[in-house]
Amino acid sequence: MPRALIADDEDLPRAELRRMLAVAWPALEIVAECEHGPAAVEAIAEHAPDVAFLDIRMPGSSGLDVARAAAGRCHVVFTTAYDSHAVAAFEAGAVDYLLKPVAAGRLAQAVARLKERLAAKSTAPDLGGLVEQIAAQLRRDGPPEGPQAQATPRLRWVSASIGDTIKLFGIDEVLFFQSDEKYTRVVTARDEAHVRKPLKEIADGLDPDEFWQVHRGTIVRASEITRAVRDDLGRYTLHLKHHKETLPVSQAWAWRFKPM
Repeated sequence: MPRALIADDEDLPRAELRRMLAVAWPALEIVAECEHGPAAVEAIAEHAPDVAFLDIRMPGSSGLDVARAAAGRCHVVFTTAYDSHAVAAFEAGAVDYLLKPVAAGRLAQAVARLKERLAAKSTAPDLGGLVEQIAAQLRRDGPPEGPQAQATPRLRWVSASIGDTIKLFGIDEVLFFQSDEKYTRVVTARDEAHVRKPLKEIADGLDPDEFWQVHRGTIVRASEITRAVRDDLGRYTLHLKHHKETLPVSQAWAWRFKPM
């Protein structure tokens, strides 16, 4: 039985795609549904689906980031609200996409292609280079209009309460964020504190080009990383420029540190 993952930060499109897939491909088993990029990366590593339906715009990490992490482990179908100009980038790369709102006929075409690839036991392509081309095209065309265009405002300050004191950290000071049970640890070069906000909510307000998810519970400033050291088991540990603490990288995010 073929297995699939659906990743979309909006409940209704996710539920609608699941409903439509049940009609278009009854044999397909949905093994995971994810609301954001980091959860999708972890789910692909855990469930090893044959197909991943990935929304382009998701908090934490985009669908393009998730496709990079998939690294040829599953076939990818992007769902997107981008208009026909940006869609040309997908067609040029011969990668499947579904334009929102998803049309039943277009989904049937994508399902037919996926069935052919799975029946032929075709290896899922490594989309690394293609994803870069698509990302560049989408940057040139700009964001879609409507609700999808309303991005979460970027964080500028993080405030943490310590007893009767409120500490303020400028986002440019922060070296990394780390989940700590019900709190999130905020670490700078000279100080740290805990905030009553889950890491996922903080990730929504961060620039993904500046802050990289490297573990389900860790987001680090990319420019702060001085080196990534790999052990005999292939696991990476990050060393930072201005902090003695090292940070482990989960296997799902090791793709960030492959040699160019």
